[in-house]
Amino acid sequence: MTDTAMVAQQSTDTGAADNALAQTIGRVAGFQAAGVASGIRKSERLDLALIASETPCTAAGVFTTNLVKAAPVLLDQAHLAHSANGIRAVVVNSGVANACTGEQGFTDAAETAACVADTLGCATPDVLVMSTGVIGIPLPMDKIRAGITTAADALQPEGWADAARAIMTTDTRPKCAALVVETPGGPVTIAGIAKGSGMIAPNMATMLAVIATDAALEAPLLQGALQAANAVSFNQIVVDGDMSTNDSVVVLANGAAGVTVEAGPALDAFTEGLTAVCTALAKGLVRDGEGASRFITLHITGAADEESARQVAMTIATSPLVKTAFYGGDANWGRILAAAGRAGVPLDADKLGLWFAAGEKSAAIGEPSAASNGGSGAVQLVANGTPTDYREADAAATMSDEASTVRLDLGRGAATATVWTCDLSHEYVTINGHYRT
Repeated sequence: MTDTAMVAQQSTDTGAADNALAQTIGRVAGFQAAGVASGIRKSERLDLALIASETPCTAAGVFTTNLVKAAPVLLDQAHLAHSANGIRAVVVNSGVANACTGEQGFTDAAETAACVADTLGCATPDVLVMSTGVIGIPLPMDKIRAGITTAADALQPEGWADAARAIMTTDTRPKCAALVVETPGGPVTIAGIAKGSGMIAPNMATMLAVIATDAALEAPLLQGALQAANAVSFNQIVVDGDMSTNDSVVVLANGAAGVTVEAGPALDAFTEGLTAVCTALAKGLVRDGEGASRFITLHITGAADEESARQVAMTIATSPLVKTAFYGGDANWGRILAAAGRAGVPLDADKLGLWFAAGEKSAAIGEPSAASNGGSGAVQLVANGTPTDYREADAAATMSDEASTVRLDLGRGAATATVWTCDLSHEYVTINGHYRT
């Protein structure tokens, strides 16, 4: 079991586990990274990142399910199908998404990969490409080429921090996470960077993540671990409900630790660690949501099945009325029940129970077991579909923190789902009303 998992078990405030992971990445054996200013962005901002392995990597990826896919997404899917056991590098540019750019966009993405390959001495299919920024604008290839040369010269084991800043768009801070996982064969490191602040509603928005590990895994095992981790991390976050054309999460495993992860306890430990890293990065995206001032953990319990629980959770998490109530610190529980009722799943209104709590809490808030373990500070607002005799001041107090937790019990079964979201503020409208200007 990872240290991070142990921390999470010891505290009902699951934010403690994130704090253990929210750190600057030092180094991952066999990997180098760099972030440089290539002139794509204004004001000499870092805007091109390069992550490279000294040896070929096994790689895995998950991508947006949006039917309008950016050129780099299509290219990466093709490269992973061709070279999943030989990936050497990932190059990421910010400022231009290279989406809806037709054949020229795919040609430019392929040329970007080829330029990195020439610089590193590998084949073009051994390079993955990511882009983020404004849709519909061609890549400035002269700046991309020059930036790749500069980034290659700047590669270093400690270059992750610059790489994390170079992939930012409307993000206000970089997102990094790293941990050491103890496996039966020995310790391995898993570390990653991510970007995303708006257009976040992944289903695998503009959300990108690059994760590296010095473990060795066969491609099918690595792909399975990533899919399992992604399902309970990046796929469980919402900022604004819009899914991007560019969403991509890739993992590179170079085996530099000399530890091979095989099916069984080793793979279980690795997947747990990968999930912890992905979860920390995903929550970081929500906390840095465009204009966000509140981080909301939404637990749906008592559902008939997991898909129903997730559908109710996502409907609530994307409701503008719910999100603006969070922004105002208003415990307007009627909006939550109304959103649940239109989620498109069977519901018994007279069985609903609703609790609010300050901080980031586990799904046990409001249950006797939680109270017996020191109390969760939860206030029950609804029982059997109608309001309790709660005090409005107590309900408001649960929303006085930067983080709050909501639990809605559907009273229909044992399935659950957890989604992380944020409020919707005036600043979000300002940012997106002038995104291109």
